[in-house]
Amino acid sequence: MKQAGGKVKSNRHNAFTLLELVIALAVAAIVAAFALPGWSAQIARGHRTDAVAALYRAAQLVDTQSASLASLPAGFDQAPPTGTPIYRLRLMPADESNGGYAIAADPVETGPMRGDPCGAFVLDATGARSNHASGGGAVAAAIQTCWRDR
Repeated sequence: MKQAGGKVKSNRHNAFTLLELVIALAVAAIVAAFALPGWSAQIARGHRTDAVAALYRAAQLVDTQSASLASLPAGFDQAPPTGTPIYRLRLMPADESNGGYAIAADPVETGPMRGDPCGAFVLDATGARSNHASGGGAVAAAIQTCWRDR
């Protein structure tokens, strides 16, 4: 079919074929299958870093105001300090082994870190760091991996 001016009109449109679309979706699914576990692990490391930073910040507050604190004030009682809490911080009583106080960062029961193998992070006045798994008991290997580079 010819148009005015001698040009041939084509009914063919520029578009993707079904096969090209299926191949593109398959490639995207394969990339997502490899990327999601690494991405999830990175998010968990970020939450752990927030918990550790909150512990150090709270310890600094307790060191400067230890006599007047019965519990941690707002902003120091959760990690991250604003927004939805992922960890709740609590001031633990003094005993002969912790140097005067200990602060624990417990994963929130309904939060994304509730089943984390690191469990609760604990920092005491002597600077000793530990972890308590959700099943109870300290996790020796977790101390090395959970507190890494912090």
